[in-house]
Amino acid sequence: MIRVLLADDQTLIRTGLRALLEAEDDITVVGEAADGSRAVELAAELLPDIVLMDVQMPTMDGIEATRRIVADPRLCGVRVVMLTNYGLDEYVFSALRAGASGFLVKDTEPAELLQALRVVTDGAALLSPTITRTLISEFVARPAARVSTEGLTELTAREREVVALVGQGLSNDEIAQQMVVSPTTAKTHVSRAMSKVHARDRAQLVVFAYETGLVLPRSDPA
Repeated sequence: MIRVLLADDQTLIRTGLRALLEAEDDITVVGEAADGSRAVELAAELLPDIVLMDVQMPTMDGIEATRRIVADPRLCGVRVVMLTNYGLDEYVFSALRAGASGFLVKDTEPAELLQALRVVTDGAALLSPTITRTLISEFVARPAARVSTEGLTELTAREREVVALVGQGLSNDEIAQQMVVSPTTAKTHVSRAMSKVHARDRAQLVVFAYETGLVLPRSDPA
């Protein structure tokens, strides 16, 4: 059973999401929060699998709430999925850097939302390769300052190659083809790299790849 905490300041949105999620046999809503502060409190109290977190809320916004949840070692099993009205914008990049496992636009089709929650619960990539590539093109247009490369020294040459390919938006199957290895081997390399650089999921690995320079922004041809 996937346990979900809803965090959105709009009662109508929470009610609609609850009705959608609880119609599924494998998903249950364990709590609701109308602001970021309450979301942090309930995450610590209820230990949900996923917090479905709105970006803009009163008292404390979703990005700061995400940062606090991710920073709490007691909540290492909690994944945050951001909800936004705006698609790929600065809020999304800030959310990913804060430790969110991914994001969904509020007009996402119900079936896609349900599948996304199941995927992230399984520890796989919430962002599809297509969305990841779009994210990358936006992310590199407004890069953050380079972060510490501490985790980089822990990676083998092979693992650096894998992280760079993840950063380019390739799926495990595409990585396997590129490296001429089996999909299982590619998945193992990705998992080991995530563990070594303390990336919670694939979205964080994409951010790591760019912020450490493993993948460099490419200018579009004129």
